[in-house]
Amino acid sequence: MRAFDVVLLIAVLVLTLVVLGAAVFGARVLRGLQTRPAPEDPAYIAEKDRQEQSLAALRTAADEANSTIDVAKSAAAAARAEAAGATAEAKAARAEARRVLDDARAEADTVLERAHKQAEADAEQLRTAARRSGEREVAVLAATTREQAAEVERRAARMDERERLHTEEVERLADRERQLTAASAALAAREAALAVREEELAEAESQRRRELERVAGLTADTARAELVEAIEGQAKREAALLVRDIESDARSTAEQRARHIVVDAIQRVASEQTAESVVSVLHLPGDEMKGRIIGREGRNIRAFESVTGVNLIIDDTPEAVLLSCFDPVRREVGRLTLEKLVLDGRIHPHRIEEVHELARQEVDQLCQRAAEDALVEVGITEIHPELVTLLGRLRYRTSYGQNVLKHLVETAHIAGVMAAELRLDVPLIKRSAFLHDIGKALTHEVEGSHAIIGADVARKYGETEDVVHAIEAHHNEVPPQTVEAVLTQASDACSGGRPGARRESLEAYVNRLERIEEIAAGKLGVEKVFAMQAGREIRVMVKPDDVDDIGAAVLARDVAKQIEEELTYPGQIRVTVVRESRVTEIAR
Repeated sequence: MRAFDVVLLIAVLVLTLVVLGAAVFGARVLRGLQTRPAPEDPAYIAEKDRQEQSLAALRTAADEANSTIDVAKSAAAAARAEAAGATAEAKAARAEARRVLDDARAEADTVLERAHKQAEADAEQLRTAARRSGEREVAVLAATTREQAAEVERRAARMDERERLHTEEVERLADRERQLTAASAALAAREAALAVREEELAEAESQRRRELERVAGLTADTARAELVEAIEGQAKREAALLVRDIESDARSTAEQRARHIVVDAIQRVASEQTAESVVSVLHLPGDEMKGRIIGREGRNIRAFESVTGVNLIIDDTPEAVLLSCFDPVRREVGRLTLEKLVLDGRIHPHRIEEVHELARQEVDQLCQRAAEDALVEVGITEIHPELVTLLGRLRYRTSYGQNVLKHLVETAHIAGVMAAELRLDVPLIKRSAFLHDIGKALTHEVEGSHAIIGADVARKYGETEDVVHAIEAHHNEVPPQTVEAVLTQASDACSGGRPGARRESLEAYVNRLERIEEIAAGKLGVEKVFAMQAGREIRVMVKPDDVDDIGAAVLARDVAKQIEEELTYPGQIRVTVVRESRVTEIAR
């Protein structure tokens, strides 16, 4: 019996006892009613009512106990039904488990049987493969044995052949030794005969010399001296002719080579055209801004000029003012200051000082960045910071309209190409060319030539003597003594003299062309003069009757020399003298 059935039985017993107790209590109450006093007694009535209420409560409790017993019986019946269902399910589960176990045993037997068969098949395959592998190894070993036997036979044959050849060589050497012995004996006899013949020839030569000296009246030493002298004179003449030819060829080759190097360097450097100016123009949003810039009684413009050091020109030009200053850095600071003031709108002396300080710091940063970019482009890494600052100031410095910092970069590139063509020290020559105009950053502060100033600055900040010498010699203040100085001069001339690099005033340009034509036209025999290629070449037409070919060469040299002495110009000027010969005949 399960625990649930025991609990239900105990509950039924307890309820039965409760019902029995209630019945006993009811019987006692009935007996009490039978022996109760007269109805008229109030205590009796109260007691009766109380007992009736107790009896009703007992009946109610009995009914509830009966209903509880019925519910307990129903629950017990349901529990018995569930227990029967669970028992049936357990039996079914046991049957299903037995069936599954039987199936698993049957499948395991089948799998084991298949595994035994597969193992036997695999073992058979392995035995077959092992048998075949053994047969192959036996065949390979047999073939190897046969090859080794054949190799042994071949070696034995070679040894026999070598032994035979050795024997034949020994025999040949013996024959050669016998031949050499005979030849040595023949040579000894011939040497003895030659010695006798040499003595006879020496005696004959002595007699002939004595006879020649007697006939010529000269000794052998005197004749030798005269012959050597004649040969020496002829050799000198031939050497002079050879040296002249070599010098001519070398001069022609060197000129072609130099022209090729310069042209190649210029072609490989792409540069900008000049567009710089010494006057800055600032556009204004309106003409009413000019009055605010001038200020009351000119207070603002005076404060601006005193703070920036830049002259401010306000004229009738609509919506524009001019800033003029000989120092390009100071002019740029003034332009930025005025531009910021115009954008801000607050223009008074105190504000001018504040904005000027901000503009000066901004220009310093721009200069520093420009110098660093130029150094990166050229490929120079180690340089003194003060030199970097000076290079940055050249960002706003111009020479004949050409930006100096761009000119330095261009010159360094041209010099590097030339040095590479000549197989020289490229970094050193590029450094010399890049720093050659650094003195222009101080020409407004220090008196003297920018070449000498730049050399002093470079020497002060630790540059090598080769670089310093190239800087101070690039304008011939100091005669150039090194290859670096010469290449610096050449690259500087290429950068400054190329078309579009620099500009000059129209009046100076026209005056130079006119003077070039006047110099050539003033020579005797000149018929026409043409200045061509912006004054880079001059064509001189001469009268063929008055000037011959030699006179044309002399005329060209004289014109070139006079132009060099009297004029100042960038680059070089080619003088070409044209002598035309005309022959006229009439056919009748």
